Amino acid sequence: MKARFHLPGFTQHFMFNITFAEMLKHCPGFFREGVEIASVYGTFPPAMWNGGRFQFGRCDEGFIKQVIKMFNDRNIPLRFTFTNPVLEEKHLHDEYCNMIMRLADNGFNEVIVASPLLEEYIRKTYPDYKITSSTCKRITNADRLYSEVEKDYHIVVIDYDLNHDFDTLANIPDKKKCEILVNACCEAKCPYRSAHYNAIGKEQIAYAQHMAKTPDKPYTMLPGNNYRKGSDKCDYMDRSIFEIQELPNFISAGDIWEKYIPMDFEQFKIEGRTFNIIALMEHYMYYMIKPEKRDEARYIFMQQLAMNKVIKF
Repeated sequence: MKARFHLPGFTQHFMFNITFAEMLKHCPGFFREGVEIASVYGTFPPAMWNGGRFQFGRCDEGFIKQVIKMFNDRNIPLRFTFTNPVLEEKHLHDEYCNMIMRLADNGFNEVIVASPLLEEYIRKTYPDYKITSSTCKRITNADRLYSEVEKDYHIVVIDYDLNHDFDTLANIPDKKKCEILVNACCEAKCPYRSAHYNAIGKEQIAYAQHMAKTPDKPYTMLPGNNYRKGSDKCDYMDRSIFEIQELPNFISAGDIWEKYIPMDFEQFKIEGRTFNIIALMEHYMYYMIKPEKRDEARYIFMQQLAMNKVIKF
């Protein structure tokens, strides 16, 4: 039995995830049966190919190399969230994004894609990367999902609106290839989700261009780049794990082991790239730690994290 979790934020939650990986290695008795870290996903800002969540910041080459090495040395692949849906041909040759791809091009790391244009470019230019089909594609039709699973993808991330559609899930041709988002903060069948991804994509491109030309000047968000009328921020993204549990697409920790793993699923995504560390910690504790061990695990984890360095447990 495997429960392979894909965790958020190898950049903004760098030490958080490294420390958690060390706890899994040295304190396996804290963890639920079969828990593995399948990947840590995210981006090195200001990569314009990034999508799904807008990312501020700037990473230099030395930091990028350090992060790649720290995770890969622990047998954890990085998975780049290159899911920007509004990319154009001119963006494919971006120097910074291609530098990232070259530095991590070791046959172990992975990339998540949504744009057919970028996917084709990566397959031709960096053929050793494992490719994941993103949930950003919003594939909610059963036949389209089955067709996507049969394509040449390492993993297909299922749209969260199918989380409890067990008739559709039962007929997926290769369930081990499918990844399920367990803690989506969005509304069920959110009418703004695709527009939100497009707005984030435009903002990420503008931010990357700003950082390339005038990195010392403040960045001003694009005027009028709203994904829904009258709003440029999604309040749903700030929901706590307790609020998320009330949503119809939520998958509980018990459901993972009692329903999905027995169906032959083993890939599970925890979202949280923009969570603060307290919120993210609660999601990790809830999903991966045994209920009776949570208090002890939380204490030890936060104690180690507070030292701000890799700890010997």
